[in-house]
Amino acid sequence: MSRSSRQKQRIWLIIAFIIIGYGASQFSAEQAYSPIQVTKIEHAFQQQQSNVQLQVTGKVITLLKDDLDGNRHQRFIIKLAHDQTLLIAHNIDLANRIDQLKINDEITLFGEYEWNAKGGVLHWTHHDPAKRHIDGWIKHQGQVYQ
Repeated sequence: MSRSSRQKQRIWLIIAFIIIGYGASQFSAEQAYSPIQVTKIEHAFQQQQSNVQLQVTGKVITLLKDDLDGNRHQRFIIKLAHDQTLLIAHNIDLANRIDQLKINDEITLFGEYEWNAKGGVLHWTHHDPAKRHIDGWIKHQGQVYQ
């Protein structure tokens, strides 16, 4: 293979990497994860794992008082498709509070799972202004809170 042929091949490879990198950057966290990761959360619960990034969809079953100690959090409990319950701790100092949230509302969330014997907690459902953590989000009635 001639030198100019190898240079052209390298240029095409660089162009391909740029295109692939650009395409990957166009996907949001919401698009990168399957709609319901039931087996992933079941596994994390059974194995008592924490610090697991996942997306879940569930039904709101309990609205709790906001936690106002330190960083403020909106708290509520959802029930997942396989009947596991999950406490949601949504930081309302970094993201908007979901004022319209009601019992029986369906909600989809992306955040970090922390194990506990009652089903676990999902937090980091907001952006990270310091860019050190994966951004989370909550989708409720077509609106995304992050």
